[in-house]
Amino acid sequence: MLVVYAVVIAVLGAVLAYEGGRLVAVGGSWYYLLAGIGLFLAGVLLALGKRAGLWLFGATLAATIAWALWEVGLDGWGLVPRLAWMSVLGLVLLPFWGVARRRMQPLSGLGYVLVTGVLPILGATLILWPLLVPRNVELADASKLPAENATPFSRANVPSPDGNVAANHDASNWTSYAGSNLSNHYTPGAQITPENAKNLKVAWEFHTGDLKPAGSKLGYAFQNTPLKVGELLYICTPTQKVIAVEAANGKERWRFDPQTNPKAMAGVAATTCRGVSYYQAPQGTAECPTRIFWPMVDGRLGALDAQTGKLCTSFGNNGFVDLNAGTGNTKPGFVGPTSPPVVMRGVVIQPTGQVRDGQEGDAPSGVVRGFDALTGQLRWAWDLGNPAITAEPPAGQTYTRSTPNVWSLMAADDELGLVYLPTGNASGDFFGKGRTPQDEEYTASLVAVDAATGKERWHFRTVNHDLWDYDIGPQPNLVDWPVAGGATRPAVIQATKSGQVFVLDRATGAPLMPVKQIAVPQGTDHGDWTAATQPISPGMPNTVGAPSREYETIVESDAWGMTPFDQLACRIQFKQLRYEGMFTPPTLQGSLAFTGNHGGINWGGVSVDLQRGIMVMNSNRLPYTLQVYTREKMNELGVVSVFDGKSKTPGYMAQKGLAYGARKEPWMSPLNTPCVAPPWGYISGVDLRTQQVIWRRPLGTGYDQGPMGIPSKTKFEIGTPNNSGSLATAGGVTFIGATLDDFMRGFDTRTGKQVWETRVPAGPQAAPLSYTIDGKQYIVAAVGGHDRMETKSGDSVIAWALPDDAGAKPAK
Repeated sequence: MLVVYAVVIAVLGAVLAYEGGRLVAVGGSWYYLLAGIGLFLAGVLLALGKRAGLWLFGATLAATIAWALWEVGLDGWGLVPRLAWMSVLGLVLLPFWGVARRRMQPLSGLGYVLVTGVLPILGATLILWPLLVPRNVELADASKLPAENATPFSRANVPSPDGNVAANHDASNWTSYAGSNLSNHYTPGAQITPENAKNLKVAWEFHTGDLKPAGSKLGYAFQNTPLKVGELLYICTPTQKVIAVEAANGKERWRFDPQTNPKAMAGVAATTCRGVSYYQAPQGTAECPTRIFWPMVDGRLGALDAQTGKLCTSFGNNGFVDLNAGTGNTKPGFVGPTSPPVVMRGVVIQPTGQVRDGQEGDAPSGVVRGFDALTGQLRWAWDLGNPAITAEPPAGQTYTRSTPNVWSLMAADDELGLVYLPTGNASGDFFGKGRTPQDEEYTASLVAVDAATGKERWHFRTVNHDLWDYDIGPQPNLVDWPVAGGATRPAVIQATKSGQVFVLDRATGAPLMPVKQIAVPQGTDHGDWTAATQPISPGMPNTVGAPSREYETIVESDAWGMTPFDQLACRIQFKQLRYEGMFTPPTLQGSLAFTGNHGGINWGGVSVDLQRGIMVMNSNRLPYTLQVYTREKMNELGVVSVFDGKSKTPGYMAQKGLAYGARKEPWMSPLNTPCVAPPWGYISGVDLRTQQVIWRRPLGTGYDQGPMGIPSKTKFEIGTPNNSGSLATAGGVTFIGATLDDFMRGFDTRTGKQVWETRVPAGPQAAPLSYTIDGKQYIVAAVGGHDRMETKSGDSVIAWALPDDAGAKPAK
């Protein structure tokens, strides 16, 4: 057996030396080559019965421990690929003492135990100690926090001249996707606190019945945050069915199936419906005095009676408006809205919606339109490519094609009469040569338009000449921002995929926190051009890495894997990719983008505790690889637009009609784990009065995920990639799902301490909401998974509340 062991050591050493040589050849670390040689020689000597093999193995292990501590310090996850395998190899040798003593006479028992016991246990301890006491969990010390300010940081409501229901909300309602048009994911409900949150129990669970059919190739994502107005909760399912249930018990009241075009649902990357919108019509309106508006991915905007679920036949064409009209869209699923409209000033403001990324350079228009909330008649159109078109385009024409679209969630200020549009990119995310001046001006921008007229008030661009798909996913947040002299200004906080958090005057667009243009990497190898500078927000924390004021830059030693072999593959790839920090442009060679195009912060946005002035961010720390390919290479690979058929080689983006195709993907190891060590996702709290991160911690565990897709069933806080948003409550608890493990969690908003966790039946890729009814506060979330994130599918909407004996007795 000792000979077999020795052969294994020699083979592993030879492989390590070979791959280590490849790393040295591209300018990387010499460790793997030298350690591989050491192990190979140790294996040969052990096979020959030479005790020098034992000492050489021990010396290699000791050197490895020293090198690992030098490279990553006491980072448990960073030490795993460096120390775990050799520690195991050493411990495996420990029981062979008897055989070794006979074959390697004379052999010191003390020396043998040192090599096969002490050093391996030391290596294992160095890994386990920081994993069991993670240094990445950085909480605020409650005893050192200042007393809570009695004066709220920001107003929770603004005046609405026409009494718009969605303008505001109180503890009893949730009137718009993120609470109200102010979009802060905040509830004034204060019954649930850090002290009693542990007592939360399921109050009711509702099943929508909208599950992906067996064998279906549709991508499903249950990203819905329901509305709660009056006694009803309004749900929208992945196939855009709308269901009303009683908010107190989850009993179904009505449902409506719009029979969304299956070809459109197949065309979009993942069929979903993030939410619906509510409107109370002027007094005396006969049909549908209260209305639910919602979009369908086949390009329709619908209106239902909020009480009965029947179509409002006086709206549009028997209850529907055709959003494809005038856009030039003739391919089901090429473009389609997945986020709810904003309703304000009697206008339903609905963008064309998401465009299927990376498929064709000639894409439908990104026009945003306002429709009369009673009749569905077009009130206005905002076509950034042709501002002269403010209504229907001239006969035989369309709105400007291929313009930046608005696919994510909007916000609105009913007092100022402005709606805030976060834009995406012009078509062709990763090749920008040939974009129009208007495309360049409005890409990845926040645009304020007048809700009544559609006239632009101002815009602010967050990325110059975007080549990374850094379109604005996060929803804007509207708050009051402190300025000199103790006054406040109406502000909009705009988080971004690129890791920045901008703070702007929402009336004028002027920055309320400094914005700086910094020099960034220049030049491409395929004829595209690069912007000389990019905007950053240095006075606010960023999410380029762990949330902080500093920007993380990846170096070779950050490359990671579960073993030294997949770590080596990542290190070699890192040296081969172009990477010069933030905004490294895509290349034919291949580049590393950090943040990746998933963020930073994505569509879930941030929540703001308006009482305490704490912004809670959930963010991703996952680099992406970007590579562009010549049209000849695309043709050789058989890559075509998804609307032209099935590609022979999957995973590429055709960018049909442009000079180059592209490929983007998370930077992953051969074992299907990220090529950087955990955490891969964070949740953090930011004091908006000081603009400092007051706590941060990894968000999520590997319980339902693992190498090669095998769930680890461990609760280590690795921090997973996450998708959706959080909910801040006046009681001081922030609730969130979002992660790749099937758990909902609650955190003390002031300290970051986890105060509640519960298992859920599917992936929690939807932001929660809260309301109070009959004196009891409920936390509600859609729990149905996201196919593209490979989380478990389901159809649940679950409500949690405190039992009556835990401080939640109904009001008398």
